[in-house]
Amino acid sequence: MVKLVQDEENQRLLLDDHKEKHFTSGEVVRDIIIGVSDGLTVPFALAAGLSGANASSALVLTAGLAEVAAGAISMGLGGYLAAKSDADHYYREQQREQDEIDTVPDTEAAEIAEILSEYGLGPEEYGPVVTSLRNNPKAWLEFMMKFELGLEKPDPRRALTSAATIALAYVVGGLVPLSPYMFVPSVDRAMLTSVVVTLAALLFFGYVKGRFTGNRPFLSAIQTAVIGALASSAAYGMAKAVQAV
Repeated sequence: MVKLVQDEENQRLLLDDHKEKHFTSGEVVRDIIIGVSDGLTVPFALAAGLSGANASSALVLTAGLAEVAAGAISMGLGGYLAAKSDADHYYREQQREQDEIDTVPDTEAAEIAEILSEYGLGPEEYGPVVTSLRNNPKAWLEFMMKFELGLEKPDPRRALTSAATIALAYVVGGLVPLSPYMFVPSVDRAMLTSVVVTLAALLFFGYVKGRFTGNRPFLSAIQTAVIGALASSAAYGMAKAVQAV
């Protein structure tokens, strides 16, 4: 008995000493990336296009802020609907899996054995696991959802969190290319300042995105900046072409 207690204490100490550092906020980071990348690019292109049409700084700023507001609402709603659809899909599949467990339990138990055998476990090893899961219906259902269907239970607050995160990130990103128009009355100077500020922000954002997503940070920075530059150049050139007609 004493040895068992000592073993448990040693195991607890080992777990306390071994702190695993895993990144577990992937969904939030994904929402921030979506919001900021669109927020930096779309208002930047709009401002460049209006500047190319010789609009005043006040007009560019007004139109830009209206676009940021509309874009934030649209992007946030899109994030909400996407997360809500994922949750609805999960619960539909969960009910279908529960029905299968209730009606054909032997077939579902055989699927547990098949899944575990793929991890190298033999019948004498996965047999007790199958029996234990059959005696615990809740754990059985969770096991099938995760390992058979590859679905993780969604956070009930995920839809609202996603909507708020994407919308706020879009606003933050959108204010970057518009900020020069708040302080520089000359539209040409404001546009040049916006280009410099936004490209710097795109490079920084691309670098950070690369670090979080596991891609090469410098390559991610260049790609992000090039996409933003192409979008704004296309909008500016189109405005000049229409004006010349």
